[in-house]
Amino acid sequence: MSEYVVSSDPSDPHPIAFAERFANSDTFRDLFREGMTLVEETASYLDGEGRRDSRTLPRAGSLLYTTESMRLTTRLMQLASWLLLQRAVNEGEISSEQANSEKRKVRLDGVPTASAVAGYDELPDALRSLIERSSRLQERIRHLDQAMYGPKPVVDATANPVARDLGRLADAFGARRD
Repeated sequence: MSEYVVSSDPSDPHPIAFAERFANSDTFRDLFREGMTLVEETASYLDGEGRRDSRTLPRAGSLLYTTESMRLTTRLMQLASWLLLQRAVNEGEISSEQANSEKRKVRLDGVPTASAVAGYDELPDALRSLIERSSRLQERIRHLDQAMYGPKPVVDATANPVARDLGRLADAFGARRD
């Protein structure tokens, strides 16, 4: 996802902040619903079918199940917190500055999974599916967070990259036009 999209108005030297527009879009609302649905599905699984599944695992598998379900829950709590903060800003409940301050408490840098550990493939399919879906959602949210809150590129409103490149081409071919 590109940080900025150039305005279609050639006289407007300022870029359009893509991430800020995204946060107020239907696409963000879809992302929010997806995240909250995943939280609900995970809670339902872990409280029901997951308990039954975990009882059938051998001791090592049961320990891995417990570890991975805790990691999954932690990851989803962090993602839900981030999504709720963005929704609160979008709905005018808090300011961007307040959200940025609160966002510092949210950890998006990752709760690792043990997918490379022996026994991971023997975990119930439903748990592995929830883990994989949460990891993909985490990556999407991390990318969006970086676009929204990461360092912004400095835009020189006086620079015209097309004119600069045309000048370079003219210099290269000895046909400088002014």
